[in-house]
Amino acid sequence: MSSVIQIYDSIIIGSGPTGLGAAMYAGRMNMKTLVIGDLHGGIITTTDVVENYPGFIRLTGLELADKLQQHAEDYKKNVELLEDRVTEVKKEKDHFLVKTKEKSFETKTVIFATGTKYRELKVPGHDQFKNKGVHYCGLCDGFFYKDKTVGVVGGSDSAAKEALLMTQWAKKVFMIYRGEKIRPEPINMKRIEQNVKIEIITKTNVTEIKGEKTVKSVVLDNPYKGKKELELDGLFIAIGLIPLSDLAKTLGAKINNKGEIEINRESKTNIPGVYAAGDITDTKFKQAITGVAEGVHAVYSAYTYINEKDVVQPT
Repeated sequence: MSSVIQIYDSIIIGSGPTGLGAAMYAGRMNMKTLVIGDLHGGIITTTDVVENYPGFIRLTGLELADKLQQHAEDYKKNVELLEDRVTEVKKEKDHFLVKTKEKSFETKTVIFATGTKYRELKVPGHDQFKNKGVHYCGLCDGFFYKDKTVGVVGGSDSAAKEALLMTQWAKKVFMIYRGEKIRPEPINMKRIEQNVKIEIITKTNVTEIKGEKTVKSVVLDNPYKGKKELELDGLFIAIGLIPLSDLAKTLGAKINNKGEIEINRESKTNIPGVYAAGDITDTKFKQAITGVAEGVHAVYSAYTYINEKDVVQPT
């Protein structure tokens, strides 16, 4: 492992909108900052249309991520971006050591913007047909289902967006949800209701995925039109996200029962010098814009911490 050659004011772990927005603000505050993430742009890059980020009426998730990254990179004097995965974060005296597989970095503060990963549907057939008819990203894989029939599991706004996206290719889209009614944002509920390709099946779970080389059908726990087996060419899963908080938990950050990092209004955790922002935190409303705002709070808190505390660079 290479030796530490410099100390950063802050290392931001995660390079989605939250991490990139925080990096931009850190650059403006003349903080020597390193952003480490294994997917620049984060999972918003798999979103087809973003309509709720101020300043942009409509753009793709990838376009938004690119713009945020370009803005962060404009402060190249202070901001570095590294495509890598952090394996460990630990406290060392008045500083923190952040490790990847082959490198080690020292920093005065740490900002967790690690986000989330897709929650998988744990039923028989899932692993067998993953990427062979079972998918988690319509934007990535939807074009394979032109003029075919697909299902979307979930009832959230994300699931509704996925169903609407799939109508660009599929001839029929079933939304399969365990609850009594789906719960998207009102504008997307209206779009669902007006789209003749979408049919909603509620109070129903997918209990098995069946097929041969690819998906052919799913088994339901509640009959649909008298049958418990529904023929599908593909199944897209949108049943929520899992916080990527293991690094913070190991460091000693307080985690709630959902696996989210607990923060206050200044994005502070229970550990001095450690902050968190975005989908990884215990804030209830999670959007790109709220994550970026929390990232800015985290940077300001880190800046204040560095300037109020006598953090001495090791010799």
